[in-house]
Amino acid sequence: MTIDVPAIPRTPAARLRWALSDGWTLTRRALTHWARRPAQVVVGLLFPVMVVLMFRYLFGGQMRVPGGGGYAEFLLPGMYAMTMAFGLETTFAAISGDAAKGVTDRFRSLPMASSAVVTGRAAADLLNSALALALMIACGLAVGWRWHDGPGRALAAFGLLLLLRFALLWAGIYLGLVAGNPELLAAVQILVWPVGFLSNVFAAPSTMPGWLGAVAEWNPLSATVSAARELFGNPGWGGGSWAARHSLLLAVLWPALITAIFFPLSVRRFRRLGSG
Repeated sequence: MTIDVPAIPRTPAARLRWALSDGWTLTRRALTHWARRPAQVVVGLLFPVMVVLMFRYLFGGQMRVPGGGGYAEFLLPGMYAMTMAFGLETTFAAISGDAAKGVTDRFRSLPMASSAVVTGRAAADLLNSALALALMIACGLAVGWRWHDGPGRALAAFGLLLLLRFALLWAGIYLGLVAGNPELLAAVQILVWPVGFLSNVFAAPSTMPGWLGAVAEWNPLSATVSAARELFGNPGWGGGSWAARHSLLLAVLWPALITAIFFPLSVRRFRRLGSG
């Protein structure tokens, strides 16, 4: 029996169509897996909601909001960004799990675009993160969070949150390909959680030791949180540093830089798997 292997497209336009088609095929694969294991998806979606409820009702009474205002309106933009950042763990687990099971090697043996595995995973995880963000928004509205500067600026804030998630997708994909073992998720958590909390989500950088406060202010997560609070019209820490005054600019530049670094690294790493 002979198997006809499709020819590799020659023109740039044909290659792009080929890559998009293969990427969408692998996106549907991930969505199908989630549909068959809904409990795993539900647990992942409900965890950030439980964290919001815990901070809102267990600790909220002791929190002083800078400049006044409701604690929920201060808390929720930070929790939205934290949810996007911690999604990196989901991406890492999926990519490293496929590598450990040999699925990635099977994909490499197929006549498919080399970028499809990473772009397919990125698209699927971004859809999942959009659903998680929508659930978090509903939770925020339920506990008293509101935006105050119109729907246009609110949509821009949501866009910046998803932009951060999109950038961190590529970091998660690259780390997953490098590790190739889902059991190393704990090591990624050791990296992600300190970076998440070393930000302006819960504490003002001005209250930290000088060098630590500078690190927190220049944290990409801090830029997105500050920009989201500004666009929502929610209270924030403020600050006179360059990073604090240009958070909107940094909320775009940081994700662009992270993507520019980790996207080509992810595709290159995938191409070199198994080459020694």
